[in-house]
Amino acid sequence: MSIIEQAAQRLEQLRKAGVEAPPITGERAPGPAAEPGVGRGDSTPKPAPGAFHSVPPATAAGAGSTSDAAAPLHPVSSGRRSKVVQIDLNALAAAGYVTPDSQRSQTADEFRVLKRPIIRNAHGGAAATVERGNRVMVSSALPGEGKSFVALNLAISIAAEVDSTVLLVDADVANPNLMKRMHLPEAKGLLDLLTNDKLELNDVLLRTNIEKLSVLPAGTAHRRATEMLASTAMAELLDEMASRYPDRILVFDSPPLLVTTEARVLASHMGQIVMVVQADRTTQTALKGALDMIENCPVVLMVLNKTVRSEVGSYYGYPAYGAAS
Repeated sequence: MSIIEQAAQRLEQLRKAGVEAPPITGERAPGPAAEPGVGRGDSTPKPAPGAFHSVPPATAAGAGSTSDAAAPLHPVSSGRRSKVVQIDLNALAAAGYVTPDSQRSQTADEFRVLKRPIIRNAHGGAAATVERGNRVMVSSALPGEGKSFVALNLAISIAAEVDSTVLLVDADVANPNLMKRMHLPEAKGLLDLLTNDKLELNDVLLRTNIEKLSVLPAGTAHRRATEMLASTAMAELLDEMASRYPDRILVFDSPPLLVTTEARVLASHMGQIVMVVQADRTTQTALKGALDMIENCPVVLMVLNKTVRSEVGSYYGYPAYGAAS
């Protein structure tokens, strides 16, 4: 009797004994499409906006999905629990952000235009292949020009795509504010992963109630943040995050280029950079200085922010936005 025949006979004996046996074909076992509290139409009770909710790995996405809980970027030991957070979408919409259920708006349309070349470069749809194209850094020359606003809106807009998932990383480790913008409590994140080898990505990565959007907070402040971002551990973490899923795009909210050293280090790992320029404020000298620091990046896109001049035509302006980044 062959090995296959022996295996089939054994499976049949197990089934007759009432034991659930796995299929011997290459098919994946069925599973839910997303974690409870994330997918549409899920009847699982959801936590209040801003609250953390632990989900056992057994209830997470089935085999073959792009859920970090089901197939984490770092090996997760038995008993690890992923976290699901509820972003206050009403508060986001009131602050002028794009949300999944918001009505069509000028802001939403502008981010549709902005994301299209980014997605093509990330997934290899451009005429020339962009190395590390799915790593996108959003930055500016100086603080207050709107980079965090652009990064969050860009991530939410990309998450609406059928063929893309997004990991939004708060890499502004000197002045993190993405969690506050999403009305979420501060949590461990990027810097904790780089300084604590007992932590795994699944311990700090946050699933959200925006389908296909996950968030990695900046984490605990560290006096050697620049060295951490320049470390081999950071390079390895980025490689793993970027290559784990073919449909994933990483969006980094970085520090301003002219006031920190962290942004320059982070830029060396990127395939695309979105440079936010504030209308009537960013000087030509400041912009040129910032661009000189990222001249080795394959793709640099420019976004004109906070303009109120409608005659500009197709532009990326947000007249209602007044918060500092």
